[in-house]
Amino acid sequence: MKKIFIITGILALLATTQTVFAKECDSSCQLQQVNAYFFALDKVSRKGSTAEDIEALLSLTHDDVKYIHVEYEANFTKETWREAFFRNLEKDSYQHTDKNQIQILQSIAGKNHLAVEYSHGVIQQDGQWKKSKQKLALFGFSDGKLSLIKELW
Repeated sequence: MKKIFIITGILALLATTQTVFAKECDSSCQLQQVNAYFFALDKVSRKGSTAEDIEALLSLTHDDVKYIHVEYEANFTKETWREAFFRNLEKDSYQHTDKNQIQILQSIAGKNHLAVEYSHGVIQQDGQWKKSKQKLALFGFSDGKLSLIKELW
């Protein structure tokens, strides 16, 4: 009987350990998530974007995500951020095309955070991406998902 309990205990510990590791996100995973975030944000910013595009963007974030923009004094929860996106959608504020693209220029990984220098840009007729002003953002991660986006520009 003891052997069954020990084996059962070991299997439970392994399952718990695998769950913890599945929720961790190393620097490569973090960079992939930020790229996915920028890709989804580009899609939301396009003329003709939809409510589904907004929900797809927000699905990349933790339920307790905080979006902070220092310069604009924005401090959103997931729900207030969703409302802001929908207000802009209703006002037809999104006017970008598929030529507009955000790209990461540099990143520095820290514990559960990634500092990112990025730029908005436009793909030119020759196929080259022309960046605009560089920007800085800090991304935080909890349970393997984006939990903080702090714009520092």
